[in-house]
Amino acid sequence: MSTKHHNLSQLDAPLPSAADMKFGIVVAEWNREITEALLEGAVQTLRSAGCSDLNIQIKYVPGTFELTLGTQFFAEYTDVDAVIALGCVVQGETRHFDFICQGVTQGITQLQIQWNIPYTTLFRSKIRKQGQRSGGGGHSDGQAANRHGSCIAQHGSRP
Repeated sequence: MSTKHHNLSQLDAPLPSAADMKFGIVVAEWNREITEALLEGAVQTLRSAGCSDLNIQIKYVPGTFELTLGTQFFAEYTDVDAVIALGCVVQGETRHFDFICQGVTQGITQLQIQWNIPYTTLFRSKIRKQGQRSGGGGHSDGQAANRHGSCIAQHGSRP
């Protein structure tokens, strides 16, 4: 199914309440104009689900590749229910984009399994239409983190 004409930020079902949940958000500083727009969307979505600003912790890392370590710190040193990782990678003519995205995806997948804590990761590719790519982003990550955190809360605690 093509997502070209489908807004992935709009869900058919309402979000679970996030009033009693805590979220960590790790944001890459590289390509900050895009990652800040993603952060704004994620925070707005968590607030709309009832999450208090006091229950949203935001940490910055230098670049997208460092998102994995930033998310691990949330798992090890905080009591958050879910973590959102936001980054932007420039897609150029080399395979650098592929290596960064693959490394971060694999790292965060391992953290989910190891720590039994949901993570959601959003990469934005900075290409010619970067404004279109960043607009509206972050909302789907807030929704995913909310749903995953609710699922973990219903089915048990993390180690």
